[in-house]
Amino acid sequence: MSRRKKKSTKDGAGISPELMDQLLKEHAQGLDDPQAFLKDLTAAVMNRALAAEMDHHLGYEHGGEPPSGQDNRRNGTSSKRVRTDHGEVEVSVPRDRDGSFEPQLIAKHERQFGGFDDKILAMYARGMTVRDIRAHLEELYGVEVSPDLISKVTDGVLDELAAWRARPLEPVYCVVYLDALMVKIRSKGAVRNQAVYVAVGVPSDGAREVLGLWIQDTEGAKFWSAVLDELRRRGVEDILVLCSDGLAGMAEAVEAIFPQAVFQTCIVHVVRSSTRFVPWKERKAVCADLRAIYTAIDADAAEEALADFEAKWDNSFPTVAKAWRRRWAEITPFLAYPEEMRRAIYTTNAVEAMNRNLRKALKNRGHMPNEQAALKLLYLALRHERKGMVRRARYWNRALNQFAIHFDGRLPA
Repeated sequence: MSRRKKKSTKDGAGISPELMDQLLKEHAQGLDDPQAFLKDLTAAVMNRALAAEMDHHLGYEHGGEPPSGQDNRRNGTSSKRVRTDHGEVEVSVPRDRDGSFEPQLIAKHERQFGGFDDKILAMYARGMTVRDIRAHLEELYGVEVSPDLISKVTDGVLDELAAWRARPLEPVYCVVYLDALMVKIRSKGAVRNQAVYVAVGVPSDGAREVLGLWIQDTEGAKFWSAVLDELRRRGVEDILVLCSDGLAGMAEAVEAIFPQAVFQTCIVHVVRSSTRFVPWKERKAVCADLRAIYTAIDADAAEEALADFEAKWDNSFPTVAKAWRRRWAEITPFLAYPEEMRRAIYTTNAVEAMNRNLRKALKNRGHMPNEQAALKLLYLALRHERKGMVRRARYWNRALNQFAIHFDGRLPA
C-alpha cells in the first residue's frame, strides 16, 4: 500500500490558495507592509485559537446548543495586549460565567508570546546593554520595553544558573583546563578588576564542557583546594591531567585533592610570560628557539635544548631561561606522552577560545554592578555559545587510545 506523502509547508504550500487569497484580500496592505500583515495575522490566529479553547472548555461551539446539563456559558471577552515576535497585538480573551476558563495559549497574567523572552536573553548574552535592547526591540518590533522587564527576564535565569553551578559532573575527566579572565566589577563603592576562573573538562567522549565559574579576589592553595573539592563533591572522582596557567597554589591544591592527577602548566602561557620583555624585533627568533624545548622528544632532550637556549640568549635576555627553570617541574610532564596526548594537554587554548567569546559579551559594558550580574551575563553567554563547546577535537580518538594506555584502569569502560 502506498504511503501518503506529507504535504510540504515550505513557501506556503501547506496553506490552501483560497485561504491565502482571502487573507490577502482582507489585508490589502500585506504586500506593501509585510510586518503589519504578519502582526494582524498573528492577532487573528491567537483570537481564533482562544475561541477554540473556549469551545473545548464549554463543550459546544459559539452559537451552538450547549450540552444537556451544561450550566456554564460564555460571558463576553476581555482585551489584552500581548508582545509577540511581530510587535504588540491586542487580543480578545473569552470569559465564562463561572470563571473556570484557563487559557493555555496565553496564560493568565502572561504578556509575552512566541519566544519574546528568548530574544531578550539572546541579545543580553551577546553583550547588548539594557538601553541597546530597549532601542532594538522598539525599532524592530514596535514594542516599548521597560528596564524592569528586561531585568526581570534576565533575572529569571538565576535559578537556572544556581542549578547549573551545582549540577552533577562526570566521574572521570581526561583533561581539565583552568584559566581566568578579568572582569570589571563594582565592589564596596569602587570598580576594580576581578578574576573570573573558568574550568573546562574533557571526559572520555571528547566533548568539552564548562564545569563551573568562580570569582575570587586572590588566588592561592586554599581557594583552589575549595574549587577542586567542589568538583569532587559534584561527582568528579578522578582527573587524569589538569592544565592551567601556573596559577598560584594550584600545584599544591591538585596534590591535596586529586593526588593521582598530573599537573601541567600551559606552555603557551609560559612562552608569553617569559618573553614579555623581549623586544618585538628579537621575539620571533627567541620564540623559535624556545620551540625546540617544548617540541623535544623527551624531557632529557628538552633539558639539552634549554641549555643551548641559555648559551645563546642569556647575555641578552637572562630572565627568559630563568622563568623556564623556575617552573621546569610543571612544564615537562607532557613530554612523557606521545604526540596525540601532547596536543590535548599542553595548553589551555580550549579555554582561551571560549574566553574570547565571553569578552565579546563584556566589552560593551563599562563594568558589572556586582558579582551576581557578572556571573549571570557570563552564564548566558556560555549558554548562547554552548553548541561550540560540545565539539570534539579531530584527533581525540587517537588521543583517547593513548590515555587508556598511559592511565591504565582509570578510564571508565
